[in-house]
Amino acid sequence: MAVNRDPILKRCRSLAIDPSHLGIYKSSKRTPLRSNKKMSEYGLQLREKQRAKFIYGVLEKQFRNTFDKAAKKKGITGENLLIMLETRLDNVVYRMGFAATRREARQLVTHGHYTLNGKKVNSPSQEVKVGDVIKVKEKSQNSPKFKEIKEMQIMVPSWLSADAEKLEGKVVALPTREEIDTPIQEHLIVELYSK
Repeated sequence: MAVNRDPILKRCRSLAIDPSHLGIYKSSKRTPLRSNKKMSEYGLQLREKQRAKFIYGVLEKQFRNTFDKAAKKKGITGENLLIMLETRLDNVVYRMGFAATRREARQLVTHGHYTLNGKKVNSPSQEVKVGDVIKVKEKSQNSPKFKEIKEMQIMVPSWLSADAEKLEGKVVALPTREEIDTPIQEHLIVELYSK
């Protein structure tokens, strides 16, 4: 399995992303990378795609497949893409506050610490639907990691509901574009792929 091992703060600087969007509240002492060159239209589109891939922790092939599925759905392709990325199981676990970062959420899902509608699940890319219930397995709830997570204060988006005490959450609705606070200009990704 391919793993992205890029240093997070360095990558955030190069893509001009605030690390807090990844759940990391450290800041780099270095100044952001600046270039005197004006970026070309293609460069802007490519950077936007790289930002989306990096924020959601998706590699190229998976991202392309998600884009193709989003293009086939009814509605605006860019918004469909963001909604599909936002409703991945690893991202929903992170949004509910059951993991500190998306990378950690991905690892915890892969290790089988969560159940989806009562069934054990270990695929972070699985898309959740309205009404799905995500819960930390009984066996895992006593681990120091989840005891630490219980004490964290997380703002849960309005399209999700979460009970930090029971370590259980539900997908109330699909997110709308306004509810997705990720700093991505999805129209640039659509322009890049439609060439």
